[in-house]
Amino acid sequence: MQTIAEQVNEVKAAAASRLPAEVVAVFASDQAALAAAGVPAGAVSVGDTLPPFSLSDATGQIRTLEELTADGPAVIVFYRGGWCPYCNVALRTYQRELLPELGAYSARLVAISPETPDASLSTQEKAELVYTVPSDTAAELAKSLGITFEPSEDGLAAQRNLGVDIRTTRADNGTPLPMPTVLIVDRDRIARFVDIHPDYTGRTEVNDILTALQTLAT
Repeated sequence: MQTIAEQVNEVKAAAASRLPAEVVAVFASDQAALAAAGVPAGAVSVGDTLPPFSLSDATGQIRTLEELTADGPAVIVFYRGGWCPYCNVALRTYQRELLPELGAYSARLVAISPETPDASLSTQEKAELVYTVPSDTAAELAKSLGITFEPSEDGLAAQRNLGVDIRTTRADNGTPLPMPTVLIVDRDRIARFVDIHPDYTGRTEVNDILTALQTLAT
């Protein structure tokens, strides 16, 4: 079974073979700059207590942190949006490989993006996800956790040239995005596992999440 990193590398290779060279260069430059900058100072870390939150999911229901951690830990995934191929690789892999294992830990899985509920519903349906996909309007929750970044103007322009304008799937018409992040939060709202990827092509592997859950359960 392929790791997420292996699947991402295949997506990168396919993109490099079909996209204009100047677009590939812009994306590579952005990824390198973000990786070099690293995790933002003040970003959420292990031992931090998360603020309570209430977010509308893809069906319009309100999801709260209290609900998500009522029976056990919550695995909280922050992703950029349904337009992001790397996000879709991770979301589908979590559906296929992670979700079936969570019952052993009484854990819940939730994936959060700044997109509107309608856009999240589209993502959920296309990827056939059965876990909760709430909307973090204007990336406010992600900002409060210190895990957002502002895409470069060149990167946004390159996306628009490919027919992708990330503002169109957001209620705030904004562009700040969450860094790909996975948190495991316990019933006391304490972060027990934090994995933040400044390079937006990076993702947390399923085995790393399961190992953290096993440690939390012992």
